[in-house]
Amino acid sequence: MSDDLTKDEFDALGQVSRKEHRGRPSACVARNAKRLTGLKFLEYARDGQLGLTEKGKQTLFIYRCIEALRGLSLDPHAHIDADVAIFLGRKGHIVEKEGSKEFEITQRGRESLADIDAQSH
Repeated sequence: MSDDLTKDEFDALGQVSRKEHRGRPSACVARNAKRLTGLKFLEYARDGQLGLTEKGKQTLFIYRCIEALRGLSLDPHAHIDADVAIFLGRKGHIVEKEGSKEFEITQRGRESLADIDAQSH
């Protein structure tokens, strides 16, 4: 990712996206809010609640796609959210196994995951 977010920062984005922080934000969200708002991933609404920006939504979605590919590479029975499965299927990174609701990674998906892992090291 371009801004090199940590696992903790992605967790904070996920919590904000799921509205787990109603009222007082969790320790994870509070710890990361300043950096994530500075990077324009989060913004404060008029009522003082944190919300995802469009950039934050896109970044979190791409992160979920990468994690789904990693999950499938380790466990062919791994669960994938429907929106992620549709996107990865359209991009040719995964295909549905015949006769089941499970997916497998295509060669293109393996290459993309290898590229992502090579860039992050």
